[in-house]
Amino acid sequence: MAQVLEFKLPDLGEGLTEAEIVRWLVEVGDVVAIDQPVVEVETAKAMVEVPCPYGGVVTARFGEEGTELPVGSPLLTVAVGAPASDAGADAETETEGSGNVLVGYGTGAPPARRRRVRRLAADVVTSVADAPAPAPAPGTAETGGRGDGPVPVISPLVRRLARENGLELRELTGSGRDGLILRADVEQALRATATQEATAQEATLLPPTTLPSTTLPPATLPTPATMTSPTTDGVTRTPLRGIRGAVADKLSRSRREIPDATCWVDADATELMRARAAMNAAGGPKISVLALLARICTAALTRFPELNSSVDMEAREIVRFDRVHLGFAAQTERGLVVPVVRDAHVRNTEALSAEFARLTESARTGSLTPGDLTGGTFTLNNYGVFGVDGSTPIINHPEAAMLGVGRIVPKPWLHEGELAVRQVVQLSLTFDHRVCDGGTAGGFLRYVADCVEQPAVLLRTL
Repeated sequence: MAQVLEFKLPDLGEGLTEAEIVRWLVEVGDVVAIDQPVVEVETAKAMVEVPCPYGGVVTARFGEEGTELPVGSPLLTVAVGAPASDAGADAETETEGSGNVLVGYGTGAPPARRRRVRRLAADVVTSVADAPAPAPAPGTAETGGRGDGPVPVISPLVRRLARENGLELRELTGSGRDGLILRADVEQALRATATQEATAQEATLLPPTTLPSTTLPPATLPTPATMTSPTTDGVTRTPLRGIRGAVADKLSRSRREIPDATCWVDADATELMRARAAMNAAGGPKISVLALLARICTAALTRFPELNSSVDMEAREIVRFDRVHLGFAAQTERGLVVPVVRDAHVRNTEALSAEFARLTESARTGSLTPGDLTGGTFTLNNYGVFGVDGSTPIINHPEAAMLGVGRIVPKPWLHEGELAVRQVVQLSLTFDHRVCDGGTAGGFLRYVADCVEQPAVLLRTL
């Protein structure tokens, strides 16, 4: 006899409370394998394919395409342990749950064939009709049971955070419902470990491998017409929910919590553009302006590491990172997103160009993962592509700074004592005044400007 299990929408993005169904990948009556993607949803971070942790026959779906569902609400039900629909059917079903919700984060179950069968036999219908009400399977991620079964973790981001910091999840006690391990549980365990290490080593900073609790930087995405109410007396009301709601919360939190300040300077980028032209004329992969600016940023952060940090007000500590995960703006048809280049500080300009190209293409095709959009420690905002000279961007909370780059245009400039037409760019730095004073911020910006004006300055740090 089949048992009907209910699969609920998990937290896919650092505590986001809702997601919109974009496309169903299975129909009622399909046979699904463990970790087979069953629905594509959109969060404020990315488009995500959600795999089902159960193997069996889909008996119900909840929500039509375009419907917005809160985290924890039912997505679908699966009849597990159902008999095959006929002797000729070779699709396999699994009766164990993996506890996984995103493809590629690993599973405690053996590999399964990912084949879909679009038929539901009479014996399966009978088994489902006689089955008890949906209930979590023993030992699955939703029960909170330990034993030899999967660890009670729903979010793959929690799994990754623990894995990157060498933390054994089975040793934790979850504070969520039914013992579910949350991100806060992992962070608390990491802080406790850091405190012990700091006491032993008489250190004052957290381990450099601890990544900040970063969410997607502010993105400007078009609001669907269906979300905008009809005009009344010339007034149109658009609900602040979904993507726009997440953006509003993000911007408000940054302004509310971060005492930011901005400094800026004009720089002569003529020599930088000549250097780029010479590099590209030598053959090999093309080097982008963004890659050169990113290389300058990482060199500047080496000299002024205070700006590669965040503030933990609960612990009243400045948390400094020795790895630079560089966020950058990428314009897509869906709007502006900010992918993150991991370990940008160890990449040369050629490697940076390649990674920027890869992430930009993924952004345009909508295939960025939540991991591509989180974990940044510093942001490079090239708003010059929009034809503007300057800006005072809002810091991507909880980072400590953002470098803004305007357009590079010919302007009159005093060069070697004579007036000449040079390629001029405006650079601006918005920084968290809690992590440093104006002297540090000014030193960082001046070093960036010096590298732009004289690229050979970079040779001192290579």
